[in-house]
Amino acid sequence: MPQLRPAEPPGARWRYNGAMAGRIEIARGDITRLAVDAIVNAANTALARGGGVCGAIFRAAGPGLEEECRRLGGCPTGEARITRGYGLPAKWVIHTPGPVWEGGGSGEAGLLASCYRASLALAAEHEAATLAFPSISTGIYGYPLERACRIALREIARGLERHPGIARVTAVCFDEATLTAYREAEQELAAT
Repeated sequence: MPQLRPAEPPGARWRYNGAMAGRIEIARGDITRLAVDAIVNAANTALARGGGVCGAIFRAAGPGLEEECRRLGGCPTGEARITRGYGLPAKWVIHTPGPVWEGGGSGEAGLLASCYRASLALAAEHEAATLAFPSISTGIYGYPLERACRIALREIARGLERHPGIARVTAVCFDEATLTAYREAEQELAAT
């Protein structure tokens, strides 16, 4: 299991606005249609075709994605693996299994933060200048949306500081409730 840092270290003096610098976009849409260098798949640990965003990515990419994922042999929660995009507009798909919500006392925040860090590191390693994330773990895995949005935006902004070659990250929201939650989280982080 990877070493995980807390999602928000106690006493941290970090400013969201300074890290953002116009490089984070929040948008409602279909992640499978975005013409970006890489999209992130909210995967399962088997890297198998699933439901929700994962199923949509597999359907849009075609059978090559499933075959490549099978060869990878899975991925632990909080880590990430990369494949080609196949039939998607994106060149790469970064697969990251998020945590299942168990009430918050089982390290879920650290695992979720690790998903974003690992995905951003892989994007930078593969010279992906543009990247799109879905809302990881907030569907059938049950992670509370408001908490997940804060972690996502914080880790994306920190990742942009660490990886200057990534020009833009889009948080893609499937529905209006997710879009609203991300925008509220952004306002909250900007005010701190």
